[in-house]
This record gives sequence, structure tokens and C-alpha cells, in this order.
Amino acid sequence: MSNPFGRPCPCGNGAAYEACCGPLHHGERQATTAEELMRSRYAAYATGEADYLFRTWHPRTRPAAVTVDPDVVWKGLRITDVVAGGDDDELGEVEFTAAYDDGAMHERSSFVRRGGRWVYLDGTPQTE
Repeated sequence: MSNPFGRPCPCGNGAAYEACCGPLHHGERQATTAEELMRSRYAAYATGEADYLFRTWHPRTRPAAVTVDPDVVWKGLRITDVVAGGDDDELGEVEFTAAYDDGAMHERSSFVRRGGRWVYLDGTPQTE
């Protein structure tokens, strides 16, 4: 069944992109949890929103430039663990597997609240 309100959001939560990660990508609102930021960052890779990835990466750990490979086709996101990262937290962790056309990336990502906003700090690759 197709979504009557537009294309499904790549983050996999079932909502339309325009009502889910789109407003985050376009600066209309901020992620309220570490998991929401993680999902929106996955969706940014899937939709080519490199500027969003740059803005939501902690300045201490982000590279000088953030690019998105247009040849990578992202196939789906599975969240396997969430530790903290809610309304009353300053730190959070999200473990996920992101499938792409030639494989999958399994990572435990760390997030921190900076200036009242969630940002990606770093990630540790996980083995299956």
C-alpha cells in the first residue's frame, strides 16, 4: 500500500518523508531524541542531504567536508538498541544496521546534546 501523503521516509518509521525527516533536513524543526537524529541522518544519506549531515555532526569529530556517494543505494535501516538519548538526557547511543546495495553497516553511534540540539559524536563498528 502506498503512502497517500507522499513517498515513504527512508528512515523506515512508516510516515511520509515530508512529515518525517524532510522537516529536519530542511531546518524546519530539530530532532527531539538521539534515535530520531540517527534515523534522520540515515535518511539524509539516502536522499543526498550532505549539508544536513554536516550540520548534525559534532564539530570536534566531523570531517572537513561531508559528501554522500550518489552511487550507493540504501535499502533499509534496522535499529537494534537505544540507550538514553531522550528528553532529559545529554548523551545517547543508538545501535543500528543500515543495508545498502552491496552490504550492510552495523554501528553503535554516540550522540550528545550540544546547544540544546542532538548531534552525532562518533560511531563504533559492530561485528555480527
